[in-house]
Amino acid sequence: MFEHCGVIGIYSFGDETVAPMLLEALEALQHRGQESWGIALPNHPSYKKMGIVSSTAEEELRQIGGLTGNVGVGHVRYTTTSKSALENAHPLEVGKSSGFYICHNGTLDREPLISRLKNAQCLPDRSMTDTELFGLSLHKNLQKGLTWVEAFEDLNPILNGSFSLTILTDRGELLAARDDAGFRPLCLGWHEDTSSYVIASESCALDRLDARMIKDVDPGVIAKIDENGLTEERFSTSEKHAHCAFEYTYFAHPSSCIEGVNVYQARKDIGMLLAEKYPVEGDVVIPVPDSARPAALGYSLWSGIPFEEGLMKDRYRRKGSWRSFIEPEKREEVVLNIAPLRSVVKEKRVILIDDSVVRGTSSRIIVKETLKEAKEVSLLLTFPPIMYPCYMGIDFPTQEELIVYRVCGTIQNIGEINRRVGEEIGIRSLGYNDVDGLCRGIGLPRDQLCLACTTGEYRCLKEKPCFKTREQMRS
Repeated sequence: MFEHCGVIGIYSFGDETVAPMLLEALEALQHRGQESWGIALPNHPSYKKMGIVSSTAEEELRQIGGLTGNVGVGHVRYTTTSKSALENAHPLEVGKSSGFYICHNGTLDREPLISRLKNAQCLPDRSMTDTELFGLSLHKNLQKGLTWVEAFEDLNPILNGSFSLTILTDRGELLAARDDAGFRPLCLGWHEDTSSYVIASESCALDRLDARMIKDVDPGVIAKIDENGLTEERFSTSEKHAHCAFEYTYFAHPSSCIEGVNVYQARKDIGMLLAEKYPVEGDVVIPVPDSARPAALGYSLWSGIPFEEGLMKDRYRRKGSWRSFIEPEKREEVVLNIAPLRSVVKEKRVILIDDSVVRGTSSRIIVKETLKEAKEVSLLLTFPPIMYPCYMGIDFPTQEELIVYRVCGTIQNIGEINRRVGEEIGIRSLGYNDVDGLCRGIGLPRDQLCLACTTGEYRCLKEKPCFKTREQMRS
């Protein structure tokens, strides 16, 4: 199972019920997953629901918000290869004796976990997700008498991939852990009014709760919060961090701060660098909604070409608010809900700014259908060419689906890539960012970012993955 999700965990020392705060935080993290959501509190069955939080009936939300408990965890989910069904929604319950609920953001290679469990005379169902296998492996270690830190230490050599977790134990403890490369974000905050620690995928959830951000959870660290307070212990030490660059250009909320970097400012800075790299002549700069807005503004400020909102999402249609990347099987339907502002684009030389072109489906529709009344369209992209699959939690796990690989193969020359992909999409000119421009815009050094999808360097994985087709991954 390959997921990119959002997790939350709250522990109140003021004995406040945290269910309403969990719901509010999940709404703030909704951009990270729109297929299902759920929460778990002590002495209550977990509550899980398909769809988004705000689509749940108001009376039902009031009942959930009234659940008692000073500690709880929650999750919003999107999946790419496993079945989108309620039984796969998180939090997942693991074990009965010394049991716990687990919420997972990331991706782990299932095969090492399956082999480990088989060697322990446990025969896992091969249909189990990576989270279920990971949770079961942790539970086996706990049953052997290992502490949580020891359980993570023992498993870490075979945890090939990414994870940011929140866990609710049967003792009412809140745990959080982040892989030693730091692929996926995780942060810690404090809510003064309820004397609560809050752990969340992104700081935008802390902002929604009016909680103060304390810090990012360090890679390779497990945090434990119980009646005695907060303790942190390291289960792995690695100087090689690999924070996902795609978080900064697309996935994270623009108001969030990750590793000390404000996402909005990073996107704006990348746009300014794009204007320096590609000084295209045009009449108007417009973003593809929504994540490309800061970059388009940065391009406009640097170039002096007016910024306009030339494309608008119809948020009142049933699928108008879905993000096309998160719902890959519905991508064409989502993009067709983007409407042009004719007065802005008609007979204009449009400079279109987008975060990336992965498969090319969305861009082709926007150029050929949505912007067909423009005089000409140039497309500039904040992310470099995506040529390799992601096995750390973003939904392009096969090379065959990537437009750059399909039309360019192993060509590295960015000018030739721009030309070939532009022809494939049907556009006058196209310009990808490069790795140096991406790193400069984000403000983190190259050796602190995961760039595997554009460079093919899987340096922070325990083992280099074997590329598979979609069919192989489903088998």
